[in-house]
Formats: sequence, C-alpha cells, structure tokens
Amino acid sequence: MHILLTGGTGYIGGAVLDALTAKGHDVTVAVRSEEAARRVAAKGARAVIGDITDPAWFGALLREADGSIHSAAGGAAMDAAVLDAVIDAFGGTGKPFVHTGGVWSWGSGTDIDEADPQNPPALTAWRQEQERRILDSDVKASLVAPGIVYGYGIGIPVSVIADAPRDEHGALRLVGDGTQHWATVHVDDLADLYVRVLEHAPGGGTYIGASGISPTVRELAEAAAGAGGAVAPETAEETRARLGAAFADALLLDQQASGRRAKETFGWAPSRPSILHNLQGAADDDEAA
Repeated sequence: MHILLTGGTGYIGGAVLDALTAKGHDVTVAVRSEEAARRVAAKGARAVIGDITDPAWFGALLREADGSIHSAAGGAAMDAAVLDAVIDAFGGTGKPFVHTGGVWSWGSGTDIDEADPQNPPALTAWRQEQERRILDSDVKASLVAPGIVYGYGIGIPVSVIADAPRDEHGALRLVGDGTQHWATVHVDDLADLYVRVLEHAPGGGTYIGASGISPTVRELAEAAAGAGGAVAPETAEETRARLGAAFADALLLDQQASGRRAKETFGWAPSRPSILHNLQGAADDDEAA
C-alpha cells in the first residue's frame, strides 16, 4: 500500500517508517524541512515538504494515499487540522487511518483496559474530543494509545529517570516517591503494532500499546543507577516544581496495562528487551566506561 505518514522523523514515527518499509509498503512522509527530507530519503521513503495543518496541501497528499498513520506530536490545534483533512479525504472510502493517543488518557489503574472510563491528566485532556471525533466519523479509523515508550537511549525513562538530577549524596531523584507504576513499550514493538492495526483493524477501535511490563518508578531508577547506586524520593510537590505541574501530574499516575486487546486481536507479541533490562544495560555501559 501507499501510506502517508506524519511524524516520520520523530521517535515513534521514525520506528513506524522503518516497520512500514520492512513490510514492503510505499511510504510518503510529510516533513517540514530539507534536512528532514534527506533523513527520510536515506530510509528509502519519499518526503514531501509542507505544513500538515494546511488542509489543501495535506488533503491532496491523503487523496493520493491508500492509508495513513498520524504519529506527529503537535498538540490540539495540529491534531484538529489533521483530522479535518482526514475526514474530508478518507470519509466513506474505506481507506485505513491510524491516529495516535496515549495511555495517560485513562488515568491511574492497576489493569487498564480500553473500555475503562477515561480520566486524563490536564496535559493530555485535549485528546478526548479529537479521538471521539475521528472514531465516530465515517473514516475507517483506529487509535493506538502507546504506553511510555523507550529504546535506543532516548524517551521518557532516560530523560526523566536515568538523566534525573542527583541529590547531595549522589542519589538519583525519583518522580514522587517512586511507588507508581509506568506501563511501558519498546519503540520497535510499538511500531509493529501500528503496522498491524493499519493492515488489519476493522476501524472504530482503540488499542493500548503496552507490553505488559509495568515497573515502578523506583525499580526504573534503581536499574538506571546501576549496582550500588542510590535513589532518593521526593514529594509530589517537589516533582511538580522541578518538572512543571502538568508533566509531573502525568508522570505521577500509577498505571499498569497488559495490551491484551492488541495482543489478542492482531497476534501482537512484544519481544524486545524490557525497560528494566534496557536501563540496566545502559548503567552497565556507563560503569564499564
């Protein structure tokens, strides 16, 4: 299929681009610069420079495609503009469209399921209206809601946990007291899910992209600190002051999710190393250096 991808030079979108081309899809990536276009071309895809919030420009690209994945991150206004164009171009056509959400939308939970009531933090509360709009439209649309994404030495577990400031004793600062769980997924496993949803989903469904491994923040920090390393809890208010209230409140959610629906529906089987293995490996590399 000829697939139009947004966010193809980003963290998630770059992995999705690799997964699409590996499956033999012909991919066009909407980009904003010549430098981004060169990065896309190096991966064997076609890049088109423009503004995805321009309905005429983006709509024309959509009409040329057999399907589309929107993985670009840009907030409420960008998503609204993209979905306007998708509904106009794909409505009633049966062309598949995959939109990106996030597990934070469900708030805290010990076994988060797609059917559970949503209770998003302020940071992502804007998503609900747009997600309802696209899933209720006549587009063959699906939603992938990733857990906290890791892999390749980047992502929230690295920027917030491994690279956290240390206290006066050299201990890594936790996010809050560290007892909250994070639902996690490797970026390559997540990319595989996007492609499976694009190829096989009937439309109208939501799929949580979580591996089923949901360690506590303390466990993540201890893995990042390495053997003999120490961690230091802080109050929620200290975390909010350090990271900003909206971001901190999302990170303080206590979430566990299995990704059961995605696994049962598409045979999705996350197989990459766990986040704890990933962080421990990075810590071991640092110590060896």
